[in-house]
Amino acid sequence: MKESRRAHRMRRHYKRNSRTNRAGGLNLVSLMDIFTILVFFLMVNSSDVKVMQNTADVPLPESSAKKQADETLIVQVIGSAILVQGREVARLSGIETGDRTIGGLAEELAYRREQGLQNGRVVPDAGREVTIMAGRETDYRLLRKIMQTCVDEDYRQVRLAVESSGEVANG
Repeated sequence: MKESRRAHRMRRHYKRNSRTNRAGGLNLVSLMDIFTILVFFLMVNSSDVKVMQNTADVPLPESSAKKQADETLIVQVIGSAILVQGREVARLSGIETGDRTIGGLAEELAYRREQGLQNGRVVPDAGREVTIMAGRETDYRLLRKIMQTCVDEDYRQVRLAVESSGEVANG
């Protein structure tokens, strides 16, 4: 006897659906492996500790400050050079004693300020932020010139990098 179209279609759909259900479906082992890797990745990369890039050449003064360091433009005084983000911009031997600012540092800060304006970054009302990393033995007159150069170039939120001395007891 000849099968009707409806019966033929129903048998065909039944075979197709029953085959996929028997074949397995979702493989949970590989899915668990992916989630395990994801959990470890998130655990490793979600630390709250912010560490500023420090070199052994700059022994920072100790402080009991509890605020986390922000990521800002970094001006370093290492040996006889002044670096901005690791790039040398001035030599201490080329700085005149009568100058109020440092020429190479001012040029680099102006360049970075213009790059920020071209990239559409919004300037805070208090000015741009900069962190100065200088050793304990750095002359205050040099430090004052660096800070004055930063302020003149609209980097008015000047921070000095320090090393944490650990927990301080109340008292």
